[in-house]
Amino acid sequence: MNPKENGQAKSRVEEGVKELLAETAVRAARYVAGVGSRRVSPLPEDVARLEELGGPMPQGPSDPAGILALLDDIGSPATVAATGGRYFGFVIGGSLPAALAANWMAGAWDQNAALRVMSPVAAKVEEIVLEWLVDLFGLPSTCGAGFVTGTTMANFTALAAARTALLKVSGWNVEEDGLFGAPPIRVIVGDEVHVSLLKALSMLGLGRSRVTRVAVDLQGRMRADALPHLDANTIVCILAGNVNTGAFDPAVEICSRARDAGSWVHVDGAFGLWGAVSPLYRHLLEGFSSADSWAIDCHKWLNVPYDSGIAVVREPEHLRSAMVVSAAYLQPSAAREPWHYTPDASRRARGIELWAAMRSLGRDGLREMVERNCRQAKRFAERLRGAGFEVLNDVVLNQVLVSFGEAKETRRVIADVQNDGTCWCGGTEWQGHTAMRISVSSWATTDDDVEQSVAAIIRIAKARKS
Repeated sequence: MNPKENGQAKSRVEEGVKELLAETAVRAARYVAGVGSRRVSPLPEDVARLEELGGPMPQGPSDPAGILALLDDIGSPATVAATGGRYFGFVIGGSLPAALAANWMAGAWDQNAALRVMSPVAAKVEEIVLEWLVDLFGLPSTCGAGFVTGTTMANFTALAAARTALLKVSGWNVEEDGLFGAPPIRVIVGDEVHVSLLKALSMLGLGRSRVTRVAVDLQGRMRADALPHLDANTIVCILAGNVNTGAFDPAVEICSRARDAGSWVHVDGAFGLWGAVSPLYRHLLEGFSSADSWAIDCHKWLNVPYDSGIAVVREPEHLRSAMVVSAAYLQPSAAREPWHYTPDASRRARGIELWAAMRSLGRDGLREMVERNCRQAKRFAERLRGAGFEVLNDVVLNQVLVSFGEAKETRRVIADVQNDGTCWCGGTEWQGHTAMRISVSSWATTDDDVEQSVAAIIRIAKARKS
């Protein structure tokens, strides 16, 4: 092929990619525009059609435009409308427009965020986002952080730093010598510990069943008066935002006792730490800045696309010691190298959409979103309580627990609400009660969404009683 033919072939490829991305933008924009008016849960027949995506793998190449059309035509109707305003399950946020757009741009850039030399922009935006975050949450400006997939990996990463730090004090190098023969580490959790933290402990070799559990109060807060003796071989894990009630552990007393004993305090603050951005809820975070590490979820209340979490550690050297790797072909710079702070080496540049979300909202926009969602949660509670149903928790943040009577009846109401499609709420078990759990954490949720949803819940619950 001569140079002219090469140029023409390249031009055709470039034009084809341009047309494909333009069609993708059209289809994606159509989905986003319609998500607020569709059913929240897909119809069974739409889910059943997903089988059409299977079959034997094609022998030869397929047309990219045809692949896109098939994915949209079959896949889009079978999605859960979690990015709309009437999804209240699992503390799932939507995707802010700026964050979604940045996610697309990051996909086009296809940056590997492992090393600064691989992506200067990825490394820089991580530094900026960390600076903004520690300022928002009132954490030390010298903190180190790893940008990971979510709270499970944020817990894992931060607790790995804790393991390294505590064993180093005992003269043990866990990265080199492992846990065989290492001094024992005791982990203390509340009875309402989240399963993601237990999973992190299991992956770290610290065990799920070896934890010391501390009694909690009626809202799920760890009872500081029930804490056992603490020492320098202890990690205390506390909650900033109980996943059922939204309640916060008493950090002031716990952190004070831990500091005196030389213990490490880790905060599972997946969504609750975001309360610090509002003067209405900042008091709930009193004492949490005295901890040693924090796990933060960004695809929850910051409303960025999946997947996005951050592990923050007060003393960066502990995190770096736990995560750093080296090889002859890797030549790090003198500046912060992203992969020295995460379990992953190659990873996507998820800091880009975090930067876009925070820049687009600003302090005032972030505060308004958090305060609006909390006000909407209170509205759910008021309306459901007014309709004669029992709200089981003090609504201190964005979580509401409601019972519709006996366990069997509550489960049926939850199932009927999910099948109705107006909104989506999940179920849970809370201190001997079966409950519907309502989590309000999306920028897209309007007051009208709340009214539509609560009306549907009341209608369905009362219809079962008639």
